[in-house]
Amino acid sequence: MKDTIIVGRRELISILDLNLIDLDAKVDTGADSNALHCDNIVIENDMVHFCLLDEVHEAYHGKRISMPLHKIKKVKSSNGEIQLRPSIKVSVEFFGKKYKSIISLTNRADMKFPMLIGRRFLKDRFLVDVSEENLSKKGKKWEFIYYHETQIFIQQED
Repeated sequence: MKDTIIVGRRELISILDLNLIDLDAKVDTGADSNALHCDNIVIENDMVHFCLLDEVHEAYHGKRISMPLHKIKKVKSSNGEIQLRPSIKVSVEFFGKKYKSIISLTNRADMKFPMLIGRRFLKDRFLVDVSEENLSKKGKKWEFIYYHETQIFIQQED
């Protein structure tokens, strides 16, 4: 039996290794992977150096961050262009649980959300209800869906 948490199209996520708490994120099933808005991204040897977000975001602190480079991968951006992006492996907290996640670093200054949550992170853990948003902070009881053969049973936890 597998349990899946229902999430909205917009949710809060915390990136624990970067001390980013309750970051506003777009849940995007069209995106393959997670992406985080960063500036001044530089790769040196096996490290990636970057500044988080920008001055308009409340979590901005202006400090340069260095982390081990997980890998450089090809990513198709929202405008269809293929980009090479560095990625990092971090611990995140989402809906009260901790997960390891790979996040690509890119400049998302023209986008509404500083963080994008993609399919790979969502797969086999979360179901997206596009009619909802911010379920993680509404204080709602989280719904878990239990799959059994071809029937779906919904049970709300206390």
